[in-house]
Amino acid sequence: MADESSLSPNSKKVYEAIKKLGATSEDKLKTADDIMKASGLGKAIATGALQDLLSKGFVKRVARQKSAGYYILK
Repeated sequence: MADESSLSPNSKKVYEAIKKLGATSEDKLKTADDIMKASGLGKAIATGALQDLLSKGFVKRVARQKSAGYYILK
């Protein structure tokens, strides 16, 4: 798995926002909108950074009824 130094600046910002929101387990999920607001990035940029974090194994996406939730794996 990749380490934190391999992340882009936007991905690092989103990762830090998820940590700040306290989404550290499946019962503490946060939506992409919550993460976007906490990171201060636009929706497209935050979503792209989330996809990058997903592909590198830093976060997990959980599909739910209305919107997907995200939390940190490492």
